[in-house]
Formats: sequence, C-alpha cells, structure tokens
Amino acid sequence: QVQLVESGGGSVQAGGSLRLSCAASGYTYVGYCMGWFRQSPGKEREGVALIYTGTGSTSYAVSVKGRFTISQDNAKNTLYLQMNSLRPEDTAMYYCAAGPVCEVLSGTIQAGVLPYWGQGTQVTVSS
Repeated sequence: QVQLVESGGGSVQAGGSLRLSCAASGYTYVGYCMGWFRQSPGKEREGVALIYTGTGSTSYAVSVKGRFTISQDNAKNTLYLQMNSLRPEDTAMYYCAAGPVCEVLSGTIQAGVLPYWGQGTQVTVSS
C-alpha cells in the first residue's frame, strides 16, 4: 500500500525558511513522479514543484521558482522541499503526491495524474 507522510511544516516570519519532507513507502520509489502541491482556503490547489525520481528532472511553479527547491534522497525514499524567502502568500497546506507519470501543461504542474497523496502539512508565513 502506497503511503506518503509529510512533515516539516510550521509557522515562520516572512523571509524565513522551512524544509518539508515526504517519506514514501509501498512502491518502487525510483522511476516515479513526485511533487508538492499546496492549497489555502478559498483557492484552487496549486502545483508547486515536481521531480521525476528516475532522472532528477524538475519543474516549478512560476510563483516559487528561485525560492523553492525540490530534491530527493533515493536511499531514504524521501522527497524534500526547501522553501526560502517565504512570503505570506505561501501560507497553505502543503501536500506530497506521487504517481508513475509526470505531467506539466502550459507550465502548470498537473495534479490529476498523481494518484497517491499524503495528508498534508501546514505552512504559515506571517508578515
């Protein structure tokens, strides 16, 4: 059974940093697509960053490019999201997702192709 468990969320002031982790189990980690998504109340879910674990190829939302970095530790089956220069608008519940296929359409990371999701970790950035 596929399981994704996020951790690392919290509250920080604007300009601060956080690192999210997603521990994956129940499937062959390498050769999978993994991503971070976020959603805040009243807003649509947004794809933040994506990585194909087989090659390390990455994609980022324009809103986080240059501030966030997605990475992986294949030995630990763990996905990370390093978030720097955080802004109040980054406040959201952050979710880890995984699936066999990555899809980015017109620069937008697609969530629908990823069947496995974690429970989320809250990130709150105060001004």
